[in-house]
Amino acid sequence: MHKLKQLAAATATAGLIALLPMAAHADDGDMSRQLDDARAEGSVSTAIATNRNLSPFSIDVEVEGDTAVLTGDVESNVEKDLAEQIAKDIEGIEKVDNQLRVGTEGDRSKAGERTLAERMSDSTTTATIKSKLLWNNSTEGLNIHVDTQDGLVILTGETDSAASKELAERLAEDTDGVREVRNELQVTGEDATEAKGTVAKTADDAGNVISDAWITSKVKSSYLFSRSLSGLDISVDTNNGKVILDGAVDTEAEKDLAEQTAKNIRGVREVDSSQLSVAE
Repeated sequence: MHKLKQLAAATATAGLIALLPMAAHADDGDMSRQLDDARAEGSVSTAIATNRNLSPFSIDVEVEGDTAVLTGDVESNVEKDLAEQIAKDIEGIEKVDNQLRVGTEGDRSKAGERTLAERMSDSTTTATIKSKLLWNNSTEGLNIHVDTQDGLVILTGETDSAASKELAERLAEDTDGVREVRNELQVTGEDATEAKGTVAKTADDAGNVISDAWITSKVKSSYLFSRSLSGLDISVDTNNGKVILDGAVDTEAEKDLAEQTAKNIRGVREVDSSQLSVAE
């Protein structure tokens, strides 16, 4: 896969570091402009790389001033237009020079791209569900294996209770790209409980390893990965383990889900959703 998919989160920082040696040769105005370009380029690259519809494709981004240039290959005009819209939504970007190529190597190549895209979509779905299980304080230490085949998620392994088995299934179901979940988890009781306790104790022994920044990041990511919450305007802040939710949702059910999702993240002591307004 294109390096962008693996290093997207570090793109902005890498861009800034790469510019530092130029400082001695550029005036303050040039340096400031280059830094701004690097920040914007990193933001656009990350936004595109973390979009599940675009992550299978190789898309390069260059920013100069208020213009983002997109190059690479996508499968259809839908992905091309989506990439352009994502770039336009980044602060500081006013224009997009969209040079993305659509199905450039004929039907045979296009069919191959589709196969790759489907495989990458399943891989992304599997990774997303594994992350959600790891971050959840009820499933983090359980022996759960995840496999995805054309949107069918198969859960195998062991859980400590029927409740945790059901929770793992719900977390998988509420994930973009999932069309069906086959829950083959076995409830084994004490052994799974002991394993889970060992993982939790290891984290505790490390001493305050779960920072507020980590919690905020995982709550935000859980919303992004949720089929029901990904498109909502919810901001997250954490102070000493207390998560504060702000913004707007459409229904009380969405508000309850946002609150419960945050509560289930490891390290969360309390969730304040009083500032999360409901439109209905």
